[in-house]
Amino acid sequence: MGVLRQVLLAAAKSDRVERALSTIPTVRKLAGRYVAEDVAAAVADLSDRGLRVTVGRLGPEVLDRAQAEGAVRGYLALLDRLPEGSDVSVRLTVLGLRMSEQLALDNAASLCEAAAGRGLTITLDAEEHDTVAGLHSVHATLRKEHADVGVAVQAHLRDAEERCLRLDGARVRLCKGAHTAPGAFTTRKEVDRSFVRCLKILMAGTGYPMVATHDPRLVEIASALAVLNGRDAAAFEYQMYYGVRPGEQERLATLGAQLRVYVPHGTDWYPYLVRRLAFTGSPLP
Repeated sequence: MGVLRQVLLAAAKSDRVERALSTIPTVRKLAGRYVAEDVAAAVADLSDRGLRVTVGRLGPEVLDRAQAEGAVRGYLALLDRLPEGSDVSVRLTVLGLRMSEQLALDNAASLCEAAAGRGLTITLDAEEHDTVAGLHSVHATLRKEHADVGVAVQAHLRDAEERCLRLDGARVRLCKGAHTAPGAFTTRKEVDRSFVRCLKILMAGTGYPMVATHDPRLVEIASALAVLNGRDAAAFEYQMYYGVRPGEQERLATLGAQLRVYVPHGTDWYPYLVRRLAFTGSPLP
């Protein structure tokens, strides 16, 4: 890991640095480009342009059950503001995963049930490496009652291919990964190769791949693999970040591809933005 990345990741966790930077007008303006202040307006605009959405609710990990219950209420309020066909990206650590896997499972199940009643879907988002086992355990249990619940797989983790094989039949968001992990792939070439190996598994399987990347070469590879495996445009989708390469997003949608935009929403934007900088050298993935 480079020195700059170490510095940025440390800064992402520093309350002192956050207080200093978050008051700078240019930093706040930058955040406004990549984080939706008015989520309803952002979603409506994207929908008008033929793009689907998955909304991520930014916020710190919870420390007790009362905070977890508050997070559930926040997600439920968010569900009420989204049009049918939307997705919500849920972080299990804000549902209590670090306190209790059962607590996170119960809270996630409530959200899945509420989403189903509104014509929406839930995708469990990727977080720090020490939460991965709990993430996939909760997902496996949820799938028994909520078959359409999705889960993220981070290609930089060395067990990513194995995860993809186990998830045959599921909705899987394949991303490169934005969290450090012991033993993980660290170079771009290694991560990209892992991403392609995972893509091959997902495209050849029976599930629904969600290809989360802005890398033009990986987008082309995903498209080619879809054709080779007889998948039409309805059998997979691309996912890209809000505010990042909007022209490319619309181009793909115009060509008939399903394009879903990840829309971060909330006041706790600082850690999100700095992690993007740490892993990409800019806010762009």
